[in-house]
Amino acid sequence: MTRPDRLAADYAQAFLADRPRSRLGLVAAASGAESLATAGWSGPANYDNDTGKFAAVVSDWEHRFGARVVAVGFSNLHLSVAAPPTTEEDALLVAAEHFAFCPDNIWQGSRPYTLAAYAARITGAHNWDFWWD
Repeated sequence: MTRPDRLAADYAQAFLADRPRSRLGLVAAASGAESLATAGWSGPANYDNDTGKFAAVVSDWEHRFGARVVAVGFSNLHLSVAAPPTTEEDALLVAAEHFAFCPDNIWQGSRPYTLAAYAARITGAHNWDFWWD
């Protein structure tokens, strides 16, 4: 398994290189998941207003996959993932979680995906990006 914090630092550096106008924010919280609720982030407001639900899911992903919150925006969330699913079967289960968490990832964007196609996309992927319309 890749070290979660090292991977998060690398992803953050690449994220900032691609988006030089990004801003750094610090939140007094024990984890990235907790920071979402503590900061009052409302990214998924067009889908659900209860940020606590999203923070709970991200907390679970922190433990299961070594996920780390790298960036948040008005309606998006970017995570680094140290131990992503590596099999088609596991990825399909995670894809179903992603669909419940953020259906716009599958239904909208540059092209809609089937759940199986989305699962193939996240198999072995060390970053997960979510966007709510």
